[in-house]
Amino acid sequence: MPSYPLQPPFCCPLRALITREIRRASEATGGRGPDSYSSSSSSSAPFGCLFKPPTMRIQRKPFVAFRLSAFSILADSRVSVGGNLFSRRGYRGSACQKEMEECGMEGNKKAKIWSLPGKDKEFKMGRMIFCNRSLNMKNIVAVGFDMDYTLAQYKPETFEALAYEGTVRNLVTNLQYPVEIKKWKFDCKYMVRGLVLDKRRGNILKMDRHKYVKVAYHGFKEMSKEEKIKAYGKTLIRDAFDEPEYALIDTLFSLAEAYLFAQLVDFKDKYPGKFPPETDYIRMYKDVRAAVDMCHRDGTLKRMVAQNPGKYINEDLSIVPMIKMLRESGRSVFLVTNSLWDYTNVVMNFLCGTYNMEVGLPCKFDWIEKFDLVITGSSKPGFFHEENRANLFQVDPESGMLQNTELGVPIPQIGTTLQGQGSSSKELKRNKVFQGGNVAHLHKLLGIEASYQVLYVGDHIYGDILRSKKVLGWRTMLVVPELEKEVELLWDSRKTRKELRSLRRERDLIEDQIHHLNWSLKFDALDDHARNQLSFQRENLESERDRVRHQHQKIQRERHQNFHQVWGQLMKTGYQNSRFAHQVERFACLYTSQVTNLGLYSPDKYYRPTEDFMPHEFDILED
Repeated sequence: MPSYPLQPPFCCPLRALITREIRRASEATGGRGPDSYSSSSSSSAPFGCLFKPPTMRIQRKPFVAFRLSAFSILADSRVSVGGNLFSRRGYRGSACQKEMEECGMEGNKKAKIWSLPGKDKEFKMGRMIFCNRSLNMKNIVAVGFDMDYTLAQYKPETFEALAYEGTVRNLVTNLQYPVEIKKWKFDCKYMVRGLVLDKRRGNILKMDRHKYVKVAYHGFKEMSKEEKIKAYGKTLIRDAFDEPEYALIDTLFSLAEAYLFAQLVDFKDKYPGKFPPETDYIRMYKDVRAAVDMCHRDGTLKRMVAQNPGKYINEDLSIVPMIKMLRESGRSVFLVTNSLWDYTNVVMNFLCGTYNMEVGLPCKFDWIEKFDLVITGSSKPGFFHEENRANLFQVDPESGMLQNTELGVPIPQIGTTLQGQGSSSKELKRNKVFQGGNVAHLHKLLGIEASYQVLYVGDHIYGDILRSKKVLGWRTMLVVPELEKEVELLWDSRKTRKELRSLRRERDLIEDQIHHLNWSLKFDALDDHARNQLSFQRENLESERDRVRHQHQKIQRERHQNFHQVWGQLMKTGYQNSRFAHQVERFACLYTSQVTNLGLYSPDKYYRPTEDFMPHEFDILED
């Protein structure tokens, strides 16, 4: 898979700092300026197309080449670019040492400072930002982020396993489920986003964008084509596959409960006597949801994460430089999360703080300075409705105490007077952190005049993207961590895709010939000799059709399993876009694998989509 060179580095996390230190500490420094880069213009589409607006252009190539620029710094052993330098920038000791070794910043090694720290010196295709709708960043005045699974990428092998174990424990202890389930283990790679749980039948479904069921499992048992048709095909009115009869697995948080539901379905089918008679699949799903909610309410998950954030959250040294880049470009940066202040402070201090929690130093609040506004306990998606009457409280970062406000302005209590808005560091931090409220409060606090001026980045199709886009008209970017691997596999399977298309066309041609022969045998006046010849040709063609069909199915199955052993490609179901891909296309202006991919692009970039193709255009343009 090729790597795409970057644009000039707009978000170089250590470039300025290291350069300043080297100039101060060493007489011998060398550097290479940014490479120039060029862009090729695309030819315009012809006017008057029935299905296209006249301004639509045809893009010649599916991907745009980006050029990567880097500064090379050659420093001798007298130059100290060590832990103190990194810790002042906000990076922790062990992580910094690893980054220094990988980037070649030790001793006399030649070092390259790239737009992102780490060993990936080239712009991989999986790190690109993909565009569904044109978005000119020059029109954006505020960029907002969700926290969980957006800025904070949790480790499924530890965090989701922790949630799974707590849920199982609650099922046994509080809901009297069989003790045997305590021995179960969580497979963090089995479930994927975009699935639908059929609560009534105990099935897990993957559908295409038209809501046709293509892959289905009852528990962990794959359903046959006949079983799928019987359950979901033979109806006079098509099922909507929505709540309350179905559950949508749209977040990474939901994967553990979906896996546990499948385990319970299998267990109930094998040992029905282990459950009370009234316990059906719907009851089991409700119990799983209740057990999950118990885990969040009792604070077990939060306590475990707070004790050792590095065990459960991926550390990303690119977050702070990305935020700094956006703010230095003149944009406001805000955080809106459903998590309450205490947990938000733990996670954000780990990701953006300047103190080393690995050695037991307490959480500080320096990370707040990197944001213009922080809203916790937002209760999204309700937060995006202006008619939501939720009160906005100001949070005191040190005590966690809440104070009533009027549109963000603190309301003095009886017997007290409202103190002037101080300019001290402590006052500035306090004035930035709030809880609750709605989007009208956010617009007021940031001085946003029009909704299209906001770009919001999140991971949840429904809670972050759909509502902010559909209700408000905010510009949106969806974070899809699975995308990076999917793009790499897509590149590696290019030849297989071409082979499948060729076999499909061959099958179509053979079937057309068979249909012609069937027509002739049925309606043409033929003698016995001619009829026997046509029948013989038809038999040969039918045999060849079966061979091509089996070959196509075999290769397609192998390709499906190459992406995921059970569910296949995330964004596809057979030849159609998956239900998940359809939602991404409808509601996300941009989508990408990591939130920090924003740091790979200019903060003033104009994102433009590739051209849409209809079936009547595709083959013509492909040829």
